[in-house]
Amino acid sequence: MRIHPLASRVAAWLAVLAMAIFADAEHDALAADRAPEFTHTSTSEWLNSTPLRLKNLRGQVVLIEFWAFDCVNCRRTVPWMHSMQDRYGDQGLAIIGVHTPELPQERSAANVSAAVREQDITYPVMLDADYSYWKALSNRYWPAFYVVDARGNVAAQAIGEMHTGERRAVEFERQIEQLLRARTAATAP
Repeated sequence: MRIHPLASRVAAWLAVLAMAIFADAEHDALAADRAPEFTHTSTSEWLNSTPLRLKNLRGQVVLIEFWAFDCVNCRRTVPWMHSMQDRYGDQGLAIIGVHTPELPQERSAANVSAAVREQDITYPVMLDADYSYWKALSNRYWPAFYVVDARGNVAAQAIGEMHTGERRAVEFERQIEQLLRARTAATAP
């Protein structure tokens, strides 16, 4: 059986394309493992904290939440975030809110500050009005959650509302608990 020269060229081209796609996907997967450094370093871009550096949180498990104060799904998640802080804050879980605006009024730092007070958010909140951290994590959703392990790698992520006791939240919390146990075991004498 004779193969047409054009067919063999197409097959070779497809093989090269497949290798390039695989290499890009492998590179992206490796690059995605390391959590990007926080992109805002000015005091005016942080609420409830001085500017934080992710590298200075190494050794802790970090829960990063992307939210916007007028996002109804984000508002519905606030009780779960409070429960996470209450349950795991003393076990080494650091919580960082990343407020990335969805609507024009959410771009105002004063409005975000008022929402933080209204919702009784006491953990650090980074103002990401320019979407730089959103882009650094290739995020696309409100709310979205990323868990960074004690070595600084993204170990888990979830999108959408979280509610205490719901299956998705319980499964996500289980991942956080495993990372906290691993952190404790690694630092035990």
